[in-house]
Amino acid sequence: MEVTTTMVKELREMTGAGVLDCRNALVETQGDVPKAVDFLRKKGLAAVAKRSGRSTAEGLVHSYIHAGGKIGVLVEVNCETDFVAKTDEFQAFVKDVAMHIAAASPLYLDRESVPEKVVSAERDIYMEQAKELKKPENVMEKIVDGKIDKYYRDICLMEQAFVKDPDKSILDVQNDCMAKLGENMGIKRFARFQLGETSSTN
Repeated sequence: MEVTTTMVKELREMTGAGVLDCRNALVETQGDVPKAVDFLRKKGLAAVAKRSGRSTAEGLVHSYIHAGGKIGVLVEVNCETDFVAKTDEFQAFVKDVAMHIAAASPLYLDRESVPEKVVSAERDIYMEQAKELKKPENVMEKIVDGKIDKYYRDICLMEQAFVKDPDKSILDVQNDCMAKLGENMGIKRFARFQLGETSSTN
């Protein structure tokens, strides 16, 4: 199938990928645009994986105030170079993360940040709930594991569904930004302040 300029332009608008990458993706998928999008996404994530070990010493600390001064957020997001830190794409990502933190109230950055005693306490609660179902022990374990996974998705920033696009997690959005900018980046820490409440700092 012939790959037209219009098809390349459409795919580029959908993905933000380069002209050559879009053309190659369309050739590889015989002009199937949805498959070409998947092809580019997989290629981008593969590139992200290669970059994930690189040092991130630059970036931004961004503040966001919401609800008439009743909620405030500070977030630090790192990248490899000052050049990328100054790009519109990186700054938009940082602002989106700060806005998300204000709206979604994450308690921790990721699973590794959650204290073991917190997870153990939740697991004990879920196990007691599961026992009431009078299921076999292996079934109860699966039920508890499923609830723990959901608990992580509720409280960990990187696993939360992005408020502007619930089909993506914050990690997905970060990976998309990394693929687009060609640099390793990462959310290092955040603090959320709500009037009258204790702050959440990670």
